[in-house]
Amino acid sequence: MRALLASPLGFLIGLSLGALGGGGSILAVPALVYAAGQDPRAATTTSLVLVGAASLVGLGPHWRAGRVRVTIGIAFGLSGVPGSLVGSALNRHLDPDLLLLGFSGLVAVAAWRMLTGCPTCTRVGEQRDLAAAGTVVLTRRTLDTRTILTIAAAGTAVGFLTGLFGVGGGFVIVPALALALKLPMPQAIGTSLLVIAINSAVAVTTRIATTGIDWQITAPFTIAAIVGVLAGGKAADRLNPERSLRAFAGLLIAVAAYTALRAIAALT
Repeated sequence: MRALLASPLGFLIGLSLGALGGGGSILAVPALVYAAGQDPRAATTTSLVLVGAASLVGLGPHWRAGRVRVTIGIAFGLSGVPGSLVGSALNRHLDPDLLLLGFSGLVAVAAWRMLTGCPTCTRVGEQRDLAAAGTVVLTRRTLDTRTILTIAAAGTAVGFLTGLFGVGGGFVIVPALALALKLPMPQAIGTSLLVIAINSAVAVTTRIATTGIDWQITAPFTIAAIVGVLAGGKAADRLNPERSLRAFAGLLIAVAAYTALRAIAALT
């Protein structure tokens, strides 16, 4: 029954992800917990597979357009390995309801970032920044001490969030790449997807080695979500972008409130 529920849930989340942008995947954990009946730890693992698959699907167009800084992306992703391992370990030992309470706060932050136009949180923000930048010329950037320390700090934080909550962390990665590392916004957006793919792969590998993955739910959920991403991408042009984003941000706030109330009730 849970496997049957996972497929339509995955499609709907993929649909929102394809139509609106990166923020849609954050609904995976509460949907899997409250609708499909997964344990919070298992739900974050399923979400990791979805996040990693979706980032690889989105990476292709940016790669072909030359907007992915491979060296910086790999360095950023690898610097997140220690944080991902710590986050995954904490995920295994944290009270599931406390985990959901923390996750509800993260959902609220994602809603706020969507409303403020975070480029990786919304398709609207991404397209706006890509159009404003025009043609991007790749420039070499020396990895000096300051740059290395910035990558290490931001990468560790993103890796921790990915390992703990099963999220991509684009709302942290893009500002770090664009502001701290001075990458043009198109390069920051494209490179962030490479970072997310690396972080997700590390976290999923950790889960396989320690707790395993329920593939009977994860596989149909992820496949349906990718189909939804492709369908949502085609439907994006027919939606009113600002109105859709406000509605979706409102949905995220409602989900965050519901998750927090359920978690607090269980803890008390």
